[in-house]
Amino acid sequence: MVGRETRPIRRSRQGLLVGAALVLALTQGCASVSNEITGSVSKPASGRTVAQMSSGELQNAVASYGQAYEKNSKDKATGLSYAATLQMAGRNDQSLAVMQQVAIAHPKDRNVLAAYGKALAAAGDLPKALETVRRAQTPDYPDWRLYSAEGAILDQLGQSDEARVLYRKALDMAPDEPTILSNLGMSYLLANDLPAAEKYLRAAAARPGSDSRVRQNLALVVGLQGRFAEAETIAAAELSPKEAQANVTYLKEMLAQQNTWSMLKDKDGGKS
Repeated sequence: MVGRETRPIRRSRQGLLVGAALVLALTQGCASVSNEITGSVSKPASGRTVAQMSSGELQNAVASYGQAYEKNSKDKATGLSYAATLQMAGRNDQSLAVMQQVAIAHPKDRNVLAAYGKALAAAGDLPKALETVRRAQTPDYPDWRLYSAEGAILDQLGQSDEARVLYRKALDMAPDEPTILSNLGMSYLLANDLPAAEKYLRAAAARPGSDSRVRQNLALVVGLQGRFAEAETIAAAELSPKEAQANVTYLKEMLAQQNTWSMLKDKDGGKS
């Protein structure tokens, strides 16, 4: 996550979130604010979404989409799918390079510009990501995906209040959409408001169309509140029992090492 203020509680929060990301990295998960893929990524032959793939399946998908992209780099669906699989594989710089080419080929396509903004954010260029997503939005015919993506970027820039205004605008347009609810939950995680984060992530996980990252992030938030057995049960629905137990064990160690537990039990809830 991107650093914000320099006050001690903010540094502690950043450390918590970095640790959280590492917990989920054990299982190819991602503790990220945004998991927007703009609805344009096609499923591979296995029928599983990118977020549902194992590590081996993901690498096969990268290779398959890469071959298709090499044949026709201007095809929108292929480019979006290739960029998404590269992001899930952690190859953010390459994903951004692909999206730059797709955006050149489709300069006015809002789905493409939204995905390009996501790739910029994943590569760490948050100001340009924000500019790109805002340029794609049109006030007379707004897109909820762009509101949600813009909110995710603002969250990473430390502008949580502004981000939540956008998430709620998105929810007005797409009630109960799991990707928006998930982003809203992660927004509250960034603010260390764990009960609120759990509320929205639970709502997201209960909706049709939610993916494994939502449930892994829910397991993370439950674990951060000390309910480790419940967190392991939630994680085990997505992972092998061994992987779920490894995640919870790592989370316990991370909390102990960073003294995060005492911070979360602060009388004001760790908020500032």
